[in-house]
Amino acid sequence: MNILRVRCQSAEEFRSLYQSDIAGGGIFVPTTRQLEQGTPVVVELVCKLLPNRVLIRGSVVSWRPALPRLRVRAGAVVHFDPDEAVKRDFVLETLGGKRRPTPRRKHTRIPVGLEVKMRVGQSPEAHPAELREISVSGALVHGVPPPPIGTDVVLEIVPPGALAAMDISGRVLYHAGEEGTGIKFLFREGGGSRRLRELVRRFKQS
Repeated sequence: MNILRVRCQSAEEFRSLYQSDIAGGGIFVPTTRQLEQGTPVVVELVCKLLPNRVLIRGSVVSWRPALPRLRVRAGAVVHFDPDEAVKRDFVLETLGGKRRPTPRRKHTRIPVGLEVKMRVGQSPEAHPAELREISVSGALVHGVPPPPIGTDVVLEIVPPGALAAMDISGRVLYHAGEEGTGIKFLFREGGGSRRLRELVRRFKQS
């Protein structure tokens, strides 16, 4: 996973990097890492006015080397993926003062985009779904009819590089419309937290 980090001290600095002329939005990321056009990346946006780090998937439009004499920084222009419109709008509205900041999360969500299965309640039937985001404490799942808030669920996830699925117990925490269903993980055995940290580490490195 190619993660490009952008740190902004103010909304004005973010606006100087944001590429409004790109349909769907994009951003200029200062980086000396040479990237080819079309390379999939994840932009990790850190700004004092945002409640958490925001990770947005995209692809490289272009990369330029530094030109010290002209005071031009090396960097890449990244086009945000269409599926990341909700995150893009959240960032634009929050930094534009149109949205009140939400409470800060303890763990940063990692964007994934992985086919998984989810069992709801005591039902043995596993429904196909898409794991869009994951952290040590929870996940965002899309593609299944949203169970009522408070419903216990089990996610069947095949970690990167593994053949067998691992079961992760959770509980429906919130509904986010088209974005998906928020799941809070439940640690029901002593090694649950350790297993989740290892799973998230694998996704970061994949």
